[in-house]
Amino acid sequence: MPQDTLKLPELALVLLIGSTGAGKSTFARRLFQPTEIVSSDTCRGLVSDDENNLAATDDAFDLLHYWVAKRLQRGRLTVVDATNVRAEDRKSLVALARQHHCLPVAVVLDVPDAVAEARNRQRPDRQGLKPHVIANHRRLLRQSLRTLKTEGFRQVVHLRGVAEVDAVQTVLRDPLYSNRQAETGPFDIIGDVHGCYVELCELLEKLGYAILQEEVRDARDLGVRVGRAEVENADAPPRRVIFLGDLVDRGPASPQVLRLVMSMVRDGLALCVPGNHDIKLLRHLNGKNVSLTHGLAETVAQLESEPAAFKEQVRLFLDGLTSHYVLDGGRLVVAHAGMPEAMQGRGSGAVRSFALFGETTGETDEFGLPVRYAWAADYRGRATVVYGHTP
Repeated sequence: MPQDTLKLPELALVLLIGSTGAGKSTFARRLFQPTEIVSSDTCRGLVSDDENNLAATDDAFDLLHYWVAKRLQRGRLTVVDATNVRAEDRKSLVALARQHHCLPVAVVLDVPDAVAEARNRQRPDRQGLKPHVIANHRRLLRQSLRTLKTEGFRQVVHLRGVAEVDAVQTVLRDPLYSNRQAETGPFDIIGDVHGCYVELCELLEKLGYAILQEEVRDARDLGVRVGRAEVENADAPPRRVIFLGDLVDRGPASPQVLRLVMSMVRDGLALCVPGNHDIKLLRHLNGKNVSLTHGLAETVAQLESEPAAFKEQVRLFLDGLTSHYVLDGGRLVVAHAGMPEAMQGRGSGAVRSFALFGETTGETDEFGLPVRYAWAADYRGRATVVYGHTP
């Protein structure tokens, strides 16, 4: 059954893929704002006064790439209306998406040759189109369907036939996991706990939270529960804790810290972003060969006496953490090691790496720790960035 809703990430580079006459421009105009559409035909017209001037293609695509880059730099969803049937053309656009830490999405409009040919016959500006052009586009399209998922596209939508293309009437823009702009606080932000359970409890109690014991009835119960912080004004919004990662290692009670934080996140009292120590523990729990250094050996030893069900809970919890959050209408960003403005609210491997480790030189100091750039010294972004990681 055709689907009437196209679900896309709120910040994405959307490539429409299809032969000439597939209905890409009509599809784009129906579903997206005019300013969100970057059309290769429009670019040809802008550089040569003729949208069908194939001799202007190189200049047109120079303009198209510049236009797309500027929109992605500003964090705007962008739709590329071009045939995009050649892998080499898509490659440069996927690279642009990665450069700006945006998610590339492919939407394939796969209509029969006869439909595309009939539509082109009805267009005065397509009367000189050679018969083999659509056949070549279709051949390249069929080849592309086998490779799109390996080209770096985060999502591939294949609309088969006119009915499926025409059925799509709305676009649902899915917020990225990092987008918590609607949450305005107040927040209690806590940095690297590093297994110090007693000190964490003392801090939470000073902030007005109540640490309660929870009866363990099944594997989902964590043995500890936290009551909400007291507020002087009953009408005031409830406070919420944000943990900046590095929950484990070095301290004497990493399992207890994990139980408390997992309980607070479960109950909606806290948000948590991962730290590099947490991710190293996750890799160990996933069976990866990691060096038991910088406190991980102590955490692994502390977890040995814990039941397998709890260790699986920890694994799933750490695996589900989001690299960073953008909160309070974009005015607050939280991440373990910080986040430059160009990466805030974006999604890529580079964003996650920066959130975990910051920016490093590739060298290590006398203690075997990475030498880090002081990125915050040059930060001039609109949002306040709160982070941990370094003393």
